[in-house]
Order: sequence, then structure tokens, then C-alpha cells
Amino acid sequence: MAINTIDEVIAALDSIIQRAWDERSRLGYFAALYRRVTRAVKEGIAKNQFLDGPRMERLDVIFASRYLDAYDAYQAQGSPSRCWKVAFDASTDASLIVLQHLLAGMNAHINLDLGVAAAQVCPGDSIEQLKSDFDMINTVLAAQVGAVESEMSAISPLVNTLSQVGLKSESTIINFNIDLARKAAWLTAERLAKEPAMLQGITIDALDLAVSLEGRAILYPPFKGDALQAIRAVEQQDARKVIEVLNADPTA
Repeated sequence: MAINTIDEVIAALDSIIQRAWDERSRLGYFAALYRRVTRAVKEGIAKNQFLDGPRMERLDVIFASRYLDAYDAYQAQGSPSRCWKVAFDASTDASLIVLQHLLAGMNAHINLDLGVAAAQVCPGDSIEQLKSDFDMINTVLAAQVGAVESEMSAISPLVNTLSQVGLKSESTIINFNIDLARKAAWLTAERLAKEPAMLQGITIDALDLAVSLEGRAILYPPFKGDALQAIRAVEQQDARKVIEVLNADPTA
């Protein structure tokens, strides 16, 4: 089913979250986080935080549709993009901490999907008109990620020890740097917007491969495995309870 409005995006996310809750599936973790981000973007549009509200809704819909299409393909045992398959496959791995599941999804959605979606909304030289709102949507995303981080102690009591074991710095968490990801997404958007259509598929495929490797580095870092297992050992084990925390309305 085609998605045309931000309300339809939220409804589709609600369906994924409900199915994940019913099945006690970790696939609901990223969906719950993404629902919060989407609601924040909707509120930002209503409050005129963006220069072009209708264009921002189109970007949000196209951006979200890449995740929703990948999810549908995966559930149908089809072929989603490589980086999303890495993230989705990880949902069956009980050894991973909750934060790794979230970061694997963010890696796929920002490092691949965001740049592709931006170029589709503003092809050619018009991409430069999107820069201000592109930066704003990233500010909204960062705010929501920060809010979830502050709530993680209810799910993962030891997650704040990541910095102590060398898996978190000021800008990087388990091989994922959100600031670098956002900057890379803009460079991708500029390149694809100005690239001949016949070459775009090749560029996206190569990027997908690179991002999938980044996803594996998030999920299976070569070092500090013992520290991650210690964090996992005291985390909330019930996927339903994790989804409920991530899906909570922060304004309630």
C-alpha cells in the first residue's frame, strides 16, 4: 500500500509495533523509536519549524517509505536492501543489547535512506534549497535519540558504562557516529540529485554494501564483546516491555 501522508506513516509504524509486540519481536525496537521521530517531525511541521512544510512532509513520507518497503520485503522473505537485511536479521540475535538494535536501524536509515530520499524530493540543483530543512530534520532526529538515551536506564541499567569500556565517546557509540552519518547523508543527497539517472542505481547499490558493513561493525564489534555481554545480562529481556518504553509518549 502506497503511503502518501505523515499520518499514514505513523499508522504503518503502529502496525509494525503492534505486530512486534504480539510476537515479542525485537523488530519493534527501531519502529518504536522511529514513530517518536515521525511524531516530532509532524509537530515541527505544524509549528512551522521548517521553511517548506509540504515539502518536508513529502521528504518524511519518501524517507519512511524506504524503511517500510524494506520491512515489508523482509517479512515477505524478499530482498530488502543489504543494510536493512543486516538490521532485520539481528532481531533474532538475543546476545545483542537494545542499543545495538536501534543503532543498526539508524545506520541503515540515515546512511542510506536519508540521502536517497532527499535527492528524490529535490532533484538537480534544487537540492540546495533543501539544506536548511534537511539540517532541521536532523536536529529533530538528534533530539529524539537524546531523549531515548535518557530513558534507556529503565531498559538497560548498565548502558551508561559504554564510555567506561571504550564503546562510547562524545560523538561515537559502538562504531556509529550520528553527526558523521548526517553529513554523509547530505553528500549522498547532493551526489544523487545531480547524477544521471542511469548511474544512480550503481551508486545506491555500492553505498548499500558499504552501509551494510557498517551495520555489521555496530552489531559485532571486534572488541569489547565481554563488556557488551555484561550489559546485556542485566537488560530487560522481555521485548514487549522494551517496546513499551521506547514507544511511550515523551510528552505524557
